[in-house]
Amino acid sequence: MFDIQEELSKLPDQPGVYIMHDKNDVIIYIGKAKSLTKRVHQYFQPSHNEGIKKLQMVQHIDHFEYIVTDSELEALVLECNLIKEHTPKYNTLLRDDKTYPYICVTVGEDYPRVLFARKMKKDKSRYFGPYTSAGAVKDTIELLNKIYQIRTCNRVLPRDFGKERPCLNYHIHQCLAPCRGTVSKEEYQVQIDGALDFLSGNYKPVIKLLEGRMQDASDNLEFERAIELRELLHSVKQIAQKQKITNTDGEDKDIIAMACDDTDAVVQVFFVRDGKIIGRDHFHVRVGTEESKGDIMTEFVKQFYSGTPFIPKEIMLQEEVEDPEVLEEYLTRRRGHKCSILVPQRGMKNKLVELAGKNAQMVLSQDKEKIKREEGRTIGAVKEIEEWLGIKGLTRMEAYDISNISGFESVGSMVVYENGKPKRSDYRKFRLKTVEGPDDYASMHEVLTRRFTHGMKEDAQQVDKTTGSFNRFPDVIMMDGGRGQVNVCLQVLEELGLQIPVCGMVKDDFHRTRGLYFNNVEIPIDRHSEGFKLITRIQDEAHRFAITYHRSLRSKDQVHSVLDDIEGIGPARRKALMRRYASLEAMREASVEDLAQTESMSPQAAENVWRFFHGGSIEE
Repeated sequence: MFDIQEELSKLPDQPGVYIMHDKNDVIIYIGKAKSLTKRVHQYFQPSHNEGIKKLQMVQHIDHFEYIVTDSELEALVLECNLIKEHTPKYNTLLRDDKTYPYICVTVGEDYPRVLFARKMKKDKSRYFGPYTSAGAVKDTIELLNKIYQIRTCNRVLPRDFGKERPCLNYHIHQCLAPCRGTVSKEEYQVQIDGALDFLSGNYKPVIKLLEGRMQDASDNLEFERAIELRELLHSVKQIAQKQKITNTDGEDKDIIAMACDDTDAVVQVFFVRDGKIIGRDHFHVRVGTEESKGDIMTEFVKQFYSGTPFIPKEIMLQEEVEDPEVLEEYLTRRRGHKCSILVPQRGMKNKLVELAGKNAQMVLSQDKEKIKREEGRTIGAVKEIEEWLGIKGLTRMEAYDISNISGFESVGSMVVYENGKPKRSDYRKFRLKTVEGPDDYASMHEVLTRRFTHGMKEDAQQVDKTTGSFNRFPDVIMMDGGRGQVNVCLQVLEELGLQIPVCGMVKDDFHRTRGLYFNNVEIPIDRHSEGFKLITRIQDEAHRFAITYHRSLRSKDQVHSVLDDIEGIGPARRKALMRRYASLEAMREASVEDLAQTESMSPQAAENVWRFFHGGSIEE
C-alpha cells in the first residue's frame, strides 16, 4: 500500500520530474521541479493553493513516482516529452511544438547561417537545444553573429553573388559579407566551425573573451557597454547549460543501467523514441553473491528483449555483456533491422547511462529501506505478539466488530490479517438476523456462530481451502474488547467443539488500546512497539469495515429492515410483518401457516420468510 506521507519523506532535494497517478494507475499530472522534495510536498500542505484545478487533482492522487535529472533544464525538457506522450488530464496540453526553441546552423548551405528555430526538422542542418529561454537563444545567436561575423541575410549564395550591395552589418564589422563573392568557402567555414564549437559546449574561450572585454569597459568607465557585455555573458552561461534529455539524432534507443548489492539489483530502462525520453521503467532482479554486473546485465537483456514487442535501433548499456556480437545478431533478427549494443565511455551518451544508473540506485536504496520497514511493521510485529501470547506459528488473525443502528439494522464485520498484512479478499460482513436491539454480546455470539458453522460445513464438504470462504480458521481470534467479548467467543467455540486461542484487545477510558486479555490475564504491551501498532491497526480496521457497511445500508434511503432482503417482501409486506410481530425472535418462531395470515402475504412469500430465518445463507 502506497503511504503518501512516507514516500514524501524519501523525496530527494534534486531536480527532476514527478508523475501523479490516480487509484486506477492512470497518470493525471506530470510536473518538473528544481527540488523534488520541496515541490511535491507543496501539493499536500493545507495552506497550498494553486487554484481549483490543482486542488481537484490533489484529491485524486493515489500515488506518485519521480525521475531524477542532473539539472532543472533537463527536468523541463523531460516533462515536455512525457506530457506529450501521456497527455495527463490535469496538465495544460500543448497544441504544437513551440514549447522550447532551438539554435539551427544551416550547414547544408554553402555559406551557413545561425538561426532561431521552433521546430527541429529532418534536414541537413544541425540543431542545438531545446533551450528554456527564447531570449537567451536570441542573445546567443546575436553574440555568435557578432563574434564570428556570420551572415544574417536570406540571400541564396553563391547564386546571388554581387547582385546587391553589402548590408549595414558589413560596414560595422559584424559580417564578412560573403555576398560580395570575395570570401571563400574555406575562410567562411572557419568562422562557422568556431560557432559550432561553442554550441557543442566549448564556450570557455568566448566567456573568457567577454569577461575581458567587460573588465576593459569597466576600467574605461564605459558602464553602459560593460552592462551590455554582462547581459550577453549571462545569456551565454544560460545557453551553455548542457542537457541530454533530447538528442538531435531522432533515433529510437533504450538506455539500461543498474544498481545492485549482495542479494538484489534494480535495472532501470529509459525509453528514447524519436530522440526524446518518453518514459522509464525499473525491474527488481534477485541475484547471487557470485554474479557480476556483466552477468546480471546479460541475463536481463536476454529476458527483457525476448518478451518485449519493440526493439530499438540502439541499446546503450552500463556494463559489457557476454558475447555482444551474438546478442546483437539475435536482436537484429527479432527487429528485422540492425540493432546495435554499445557501452558508452564518454560524452553525452555516457551521461545518459549515468543518469539511468543514478535513478536505479535511488530505487534500490529506497525499496530496500521500505522492505525492511515493512517487515518490521508486519512479520516483526507478529513475532512480538507471539512472544506476548506464547503462541508459535502465528500467521492468520481474525478480528470482529459489531455496529448498531437500531434493532433491525445491526451489522457485524470480520477482518483477516495474514503475516501482519490485511487480506481483504477474506473480509466478511454480516447482517444480524436473530438479535433485537443493541445487544453487542448476543450480536457477537450470532456472528461467530454463523462464521464458524459455515466454515465447518465447508470442511465437511471438503471444499478446497484456497477457494472456500470460511474453512480457513485463524491461529488466533482478536476480540475488540476485554473479558466479556472473549468469553462470548470462547462459549461459541465450546459449543462448536473448536479450540482456537482467543485474545481481547483491551482499551482504556479514552478508548485507546492498552493491553491484551489472554487466558484470564491482562498482558501490558509496549505502546511504542510494532506489535502494539499492528493490534491498533487490526482494531481500527474491524471498526472501519463495520462502519462502512453501516453507511452503505443507510445510503440511498436504505435504512430498512433485514426483511427487505427476503425475496417477495417489499415495503408493504415488511410493514405488515412488523405490525403483526413484536420482534424478529417472534417472527422467527412463527410457522409458515401463521406467517401466511399476515396482511397481503402470499403462501410463497410466507415460505420465503420462514426459510430466511431457518435456512438462510450468510450474507457475504
